This record gives sequence, C-alpha cells and structure tokens, in this order.
Amino acid sequence: MGKKVISYFFWDPKREAFTLPLIDHPIVWYGVFFAFGFWVGYRIFLQLLKGQVDREVAKKLADRFTLYVVVATIIGARLGHYLFYENPFDYLIHPLILLETWKGGLASHGGAFAIFLAIYFFSKWAKRYAPITFFGYLDLIAIPCAFAATCIRVGNFFNQEILGKPFDGPWAVLFAHPMDGSIPLPRHPVQLYEAIAYFAIFLFLLVLPKKKEGKRIGIFLTLVFVARFLLEFFKEEESLIFHAPITMGQLLSLPWIVLGFYFVFSPLASPSQIPEHTGK
Repeated sequence: MGKKVISYFFWDPKREAFTLPLIDHPIVWYGVFFAFGFWVGYRIFLQLLKGQVDREVAKKLADRFTLYVVVATIIGARLGHYLFYENPFDYLIHPLILLETWKGGLASHGGAFAIFLAIYFFSKWAKRYAPITFFGYLDLIAIPCAFAATCIRVGNFFNQEILGKPFDGPWAVLFAHPMDGSIPLPRHPVQLYEAIAYFAIFLFLLVLPKKKEGKRIGIFLTLVFVARFLLEFFKEEESLIFHAPITMGQLLSLPWIVLGFYFVFSPLASPSQIPEHTGK
C-alpha cells in the first residue's frame, strides 16, 4: 500500500497590517479585525436605536454605550485570560499587560461577564434619555456582538493563536509561526470554524422576528456558547492551570448556556424594545 499524502494550507501572513507614522507603532491584523468588528457593531446598534428614539438621542446613547462596551470587553477579557488561562500573578506583578491587546489573550467569557456589568450600569445612566430597560439593551447588543465575535475569530486566525488539534484532512492549516511558540503542524482551522458559526448566528438574529424582552439575548447566549462548547473538542487546551476531561473553554461556557436557556424559557413578560429589521 502507498503512503498517505497529507495535504494542507500553509498559513504565515505578516502579523502587522501597517505601521503608524510618527510614533512607528505597528498595528497587527488582529487589532484591525477587532476594531472593524466594533465599528460595524456600533453602526448596527445605532440603526436599531434609531427605530426607538430620535436621531440625536440615538447617537448620544450609541456613543456612550460603545465606550462602555469596548472598555468592558478589553478589561474583562484580559482579566479573564489571566484568571483562567495564565498565571494570575503575572497581572498583579505587571498590571500594564492588561493594555497589550495586540498580543492576543482575550478571554471571551471574561469579556461577556464585564459587558453584562457595563450594560447594567449604562442602563441606569441612560434611563433619563430613553425608556429602554437593561434587558432591552441586552437584546439590542446581541446582533452586533455576533458580528464582532466573527471578526475577532478571523483576527485570531491571522494572529495564529487559539490553535486547533492536529489534523490531516484536506482543509487542515499549517500555522508556520504559532503565537504560543508550538511546533508547526497541520491543524483544524478552528478559529474559522468559530467565525463561520458566529456569522451564521449573526445572520439568524438579523432576520429573527421581534421577540419578548430578554428572548433575543437568550437565543444569542445559547447558540454562541453551545457552538463554543462543541468546537472546543477541536481545540488544544489553552489553559495552563486547568487539567480535566473538558477544556476550560467548555467549563466556562456551561453557565452561559444555562443563562441563555433561562432567558429563552423564563416568563419575561414585557414586550421587546427591539424593532424588526427593516433592511435599511
């Protein structure tokens, strides 16, 4: 019998997209996709708000809301990374590493928790401008979050991080310079698996008819974290401090799946503030 021929895609793009003039600081592709995801998410969120409040109020709310969410995402995701995947004492010794987002190391579970807190405090501040509740804002953010998550996973692919398990299928990808310094091997392109899953969820939420308040965010949490749980089977364990039959990502996904089911099936009675998508 002949030897099996292993085919794969060789992947080794330049990590830097461009360099900022004057300060000579490189901007990596991960940061470009991260920023693009949040910019498009901002535009979607603003469009949804314009269906409920006047244009000026919508702009004011969207600007402040985006600030809350971006700051919460970075802080929560970085803290989550060091709490669940790295040595947390590294952060205590060198707290400024919290700002080094271009190096990767953003834990989505920590970011999700921080976003929930940020939206709660934002809803308290914003009630003077619009009669939208905490759950109303959670519903509003579901669609843009799904798009931003898609972009972030594409950024991970460019960054050669969050690696899949070794794989010899025809669509395997050989990352020439993995971020974690591991030996280059053909692997599952699990970053792209997740990106495709999140983009499909984005499209589904975009056409989903108006639901009662809290249902859209429940559907989002359930679909996203079930997808995350299942796709973790194709990933290498990222946590340096966790060793179990399931991965840290799967363990952290379980509470969000339960919360998503609760939002979907609990009797949250008030009608959603989310307008149906108009296609504009």
